[in-house]
Amino acid sequence: MLNLLGIARRAGKIVSGEDIVLNNIKKSKVKFLFIASDAGASSAKRFLNKSNFYHVPFNNEITKNDLSDAIGQNRTIVGITDNGFARKINELNK
Repeated sequence: MLNLLGIARRAGKIVSGEDIVLNNIKKSKVKFLFIASDAGASSAKRFLNKSNFYHVPFNNEITKNDLSDAIGQNRTIVGITDNGFARKINELNK
């Protein structure tokens, strides 16, 4: 799943950073959401609530370090904006 996330990053099919991801969730552009397992409690709760409200599938079992290594940037929240990548990651997530 992390390899696929790295490929999506190189293809320009992700958004990262809390404010950017939040705005893209509200615009229904985020198709899958990664929330780091060691994210802050308030951030994690806010994004879990938004993903449930907007019906965005998510994974919150990957650490911040692993997410950051996969995309090459220090991030806690990463959104996938491409349907194909999101579908495949969602299949692997189950």
